[in-house]
Amino acid sequence: MKKIKSLILLIFSLLFPVISFAQNSDVEMADLLRQDGKIYVVIGVICIILVGLLLFLLIIDRKVRNLERNQNH
Repeated sequence: MKKIKSLILLIFSLLFPVISFAQNSDVEMADLLRQDGKIYVVIGVICIILVGLLLFLLIIDRKVRNLERNQNH
């Protein structure tokens, strides 16, 4: 679990400059989505996908941990 946390921290630290650069640029599509109120749909879908991936990883981690315990006994 400690390896996963360090990997997530590494990914976020590598993506941080990209995220901060994206906030400074003027993107017409983002402005249009914001005006139409559709940006919240995009953010919602992204959040659902990320939460799903996180839950999937946690479930797999539990299963692997149980298999390792059973193999050791």
